[in-house]
Amino acid sequence: MMHLAETLTFSGRKVVAAWASVPFPALRGHSLPDTLCAYQQAVPWKLLSSCREQKVNCCFAQSVVLRGICKENRISRLGKQPTSPLHAYESTEQVLQYYLHTMFPGAFSTSHVLEQPCDTLPPYPQFFSPLLTREGFLLDNPPSYSSAAVESIPVLAALQSSPVLRTLLYGLYKDLRKLNTRRWASFFSAGVEEDDFQEALEELRTLSQCYETGFDADESEDEADSD
Repeated sequence: MMHLAETLTFSGRKVVAAWASVPFPALRGHSLPDTLCAYQQAVPWKLLSSCREQKVNCCFAQSVVLRGICKENRISRLGKQPTSPLHAYESTEQVLQYYLHTMFPGAFSTSHVLEQPCDTLPPYPQFFSPLLTREGFLLDNPPSYSSAAVESIPVLAALQSSPVLRTLLYGLYKDLRKLNTRRWASFFSAGVEEDDFQEALEELRTLSQCYETGFDADESEDEADSD
């Protein structure tokens, strides 16, 4: 995980955020392009890290892994005229890569597709709704009641070097700056010097600035200091 994060960080950045879709919202019998076409405005995965999500899709670099999309769900039926640019590609890998470049233009994106889904057999908790099949796909017409356990699910996970980390890192800097270090004598008696602490604090502030973009113009540090 550490080495993967290092490949996604540059220009002074050191931290990545985690995203996931559990399960990935794929309809039974539909292709991956069909699914992604329904998410042209917002990606179908949610932020797991304790950051505030942005309204604008933006990241500097990302690594995305999609599991559990079987062969029959890879592409639309052959011989049909493509209904969207996503439908023009022949493999799941190409579809996902095109989607990432469309949603995050200019970002460095890598993607991997694995056919093997994530198993959800006991003792995995069965907190799934009747909307899912045993294979974790969404139903067009869900039954009123289903006692069948979900045995596996498609999952998408992503690591992003993203501007959402700016608020998290700068908030941490502000919280630490408020500490009265004189009240933590035992902390510094363990070998930490006051100068080292202040230097680390300034490095944290500088790190948060590495995640700034033009979208942060309305959320300057001066405004953040006034909170």
